[in-house]
Parts: sequence; C-alpha cells; structure tokens
Amino acid sequence: MKKIPSIVLLSVSMWACGPRERISRETFEQVNESMEVKRLTEVEIIEEAMMWGDSITSEAQIQLMSTLQNVLEERGAAGALEFCNVNALPIIEEVATKHRVEIRRVSNRTRNPDNQPNQDEKDILEAYEFAAETGENANPNIQKLGGGEVLLYSRPIVIPSTLCLNCHGKPGTDLDEDTAAKLTEFYPQDKAIDHKVGDLRGMWSVRIPKSEVVKRL
Repeated sequence: MKKIPSIVLLSVSMWACGPRERISRETFEQVNESMEVKRLTEVEIIEEAMMWGDSITSEAQIQLMSTLQNVLEERGAAGALEFCNVNALPIIEEVATKHRVEIRRVSNRTRNPDNQPNQDEKDILEAYEFAAETGENANPNIQKLGGGEVLLYSRPIVIPSTLCLNCHGKPGTDLDEDTAAKLTEFYPQDKAIDHKVGDLRGMWSVRIPKSEVVKRL
C-alpha cells in the first residue's frame, strides 16, 4: 500500500495554493475589479469553478464515450483503438477551446507517455490512487495556482463499463489478438491494460482561469 500522500483532497469550501507563478498585473486588476462590482467571495468563485469543472469534464467524457462506442460498433476494438490514437486528443481540445480552459487526462499507468502527470497534478493523482486502494471516496478537487489566478480542477477517471475493457482489459480475455497487436504498434510502452470495471484509470485535469469563472457569476 502506498504511503499517504501529503496532499489532502479538499472539499468545495477549501483549497490549497500551488507553485508560485508570475501573475499578470492587468489580469489581477481585472479580476479584482469584477469581484468588487459583483461583491463576489472566494468561496463563491471556488463553488462556481467546481460546478463548471464537473460540467466540462462530463461533456468531454460523453463526447469521447459516445464517439468511441459508435466506432467500436463499426470497426471493432482494433479499429476503435486506431481511431483513438488519432482523434481522442482533438475531441478533448475542441471542448477545451469552447470553454477557454486547458484539459488533460493524466495517469501513472499511461498509454500515451504525454499523459504523465506534471508537478501540479502528481500529488493529487497519488491521493486519488490512495483513496482507490483503501476504498475511500475520491471527490473532485480544486487547487489554486499562480497565487489564485488559475484554478486547477481535478476529477478521478474510473473504468465505467465493460466497453472500456475492449482496449484496457486483460489480454487474452478482454483484448483480442488484433487489438493487442495494435497496442504494440501504437503504444510499445503501454501500461494501461489489466484493468477491470471500477478501477481508477487516472484523472481529469482542467486549468481554469479565475477571470473566466468571475465572468460566469
């Protein structure tokens, strides 16, 4: 069992500061002015960011799963894997552009090496992993970065159904030979297999500008 991570998953009314980043004076003043006019509190901003993060990640998840299910029915698991290799990232980026945020899916059991967690995400992901190992609930989380100019929303990704096991399950049982061959071709360092329904797959990571949250209130 892993050592308890230093980070504590926070409720919607609490947050922690991340690494210091240079704050744009203009952005800082604009946010403060908007907060003054609307008389917003930090708690209201965090609550709105949490709800927005839930909505954004749900939208991205639905887009991915519905598209993948259609491709799976048309082309089989190997074809769906080939489709994801090219199209999964653009689908997520389309949602990110729509909402003016940055979206990532990160994991310590990566398929694509680009999905490894960065320093801001690492401790949060380890906390979700510890919760999964101990059977505790793992809830969405908000962290403050850059002195609060950016809010990092995170949410665990859990294997939702047997549909996902076509590409993330056990070779020889869930994965057929064609799919296993495609995995070797596209992702020679793949670590994202041997999962079962309910397993933690990784987490959503959404960087939300505080100024965009204020505009919504």
